[in-house]
Amino acid sequence: MAAYGTDTPDWEALPWQWAAERLISNHNYWVVTVSAQGTPHALPVWGVWSDDDLRFMFSCAPTARKARNIAVNPRVAFTVDSTVECISVQGTAELLTDPGSVDTWVERYVQKYGPESPEGLGDFVRQHAVFEVTPITAVAVIEREVEFATRATRWRFTSPS
Repeated sequence: MAAYGTDTPDWEALPWQWAAERLISNHNYWVVTVSAQGTPHALPVWGVWSDDDLRFMFSCAPTARKARNIAVNPRVAFTVDSTVECISVQGTAELLTDPGSVDTWVERYVQKYGPESPEGLGDFVRQHAVFEVTPITAVAVIEREVEFATRATRWRFTSPS
């Protein structure tokens, strides 16, 4: 991001732990999908980041625009809700059909959101489309003048073999 002044000698990459802390603790994530015709679509969702797996999960109705877009174009982006300590992740989304994988993510989801939700949250999620996002790149920017040009960081993820 040299055009933004990040080529300063004061630049220091943010550690991945900085990004992971924000991804894990974030409440509402913005998910961006794109239709086959190239029309973007963005809406907030509840989701779960697993730093052990380096994966993100969210769910939606099987007929939702997000689900329809992913069916024809699996490339997605998701962001945390902060506009000051921003992290944006680009990757590919996959509809999960394996019951064991769905159960793992639903347990994580209920652990995160259960205390503020009515009973039956896990059953509710299981009745919907559950997507797992595999990251390709992530970008972080701190929107404070003293840190913007000295901390902007990009990470690249490798595909599992």
